[in-house]
Amino acid sequence: MSGARVLIVDDEIAQREMLKYNLQAEGYEVFDAQDGEEALLVVEEQEPDVVILDWMMPNLSGLEVCRQLKSQPKTKNTPVIMLSARSEEPDMVRGLDTGADDYISKPYSVKELLARIRSQLRRIGTQSVGNQLEFQDIRLNTESFRVFRGETELKLGPTEFRLLKTFMEKPDRVFSRDQLLDRVWGRDIYVDTRTVDVHVGRLRKALVGTGYTDPIRTVRGAGYSLNS
Repeated sequence: MSGARVLIVDDEIAQREMLKYNLQAEGYEVFDAQDGEEALLVVEEQEPDVVILDWMMPNLSGLEVCRQLKSQPKTKNTPVIMLSARSEEPDMVRGLDTGADDYISKPYSVKELLARIRSQLRRIGTQSVGNQLEFQDIRLNTESFRVFRGETELKLGPTEFRLLKTFMEKPDRVFSRDQLLDRVWGRDIYVDTRTVDVHVGRLRKALVGTGYTDPIRTVRGAGYSLNS
């Protein structure tokens, strides 16, 4: 299943497995971590779009993980939804004050959590609906490999499709050429970084088509991003 990337952080394996099953059924790409220290490593490696974070964990608490994520430029805009058995208002305020974007008290319904995830994804500019990613007027289906801009279907090669999918999963994130090589071509394949420029150029040409604006921004000395 493809779609937005969600990290579940909880020291209870049954809770992680239940959430993982339900999120994958909705088309999300799901990662999990059993404690706060592992969560920070997974965030660094996988760069999730949303983090579902349990408050009460051994060693590094959910509050401290949230604090660290929100203090780093790379992850400060990654939505964090805090889960906690603490349902009193002061606890909720404390959780939100550490930087959490949303707070859900246990027990909660999976439907409610899914709605909160969708809300956070809308806020950062991208949505996953089953196997479809949406960004402004661009729609990409990861199962049928079809891309539309408005009502126009775009003809993309496999590499341009993977590039666009990477950009749509994290709008406004600036990807370096090396990062795009890792994500689109794979870490074990040698490709010259100039190849990235060629394929970004082809993707731009397809997206602009007949009169559309160019949504890809070139950041000098840094790379490329999908500009909202």
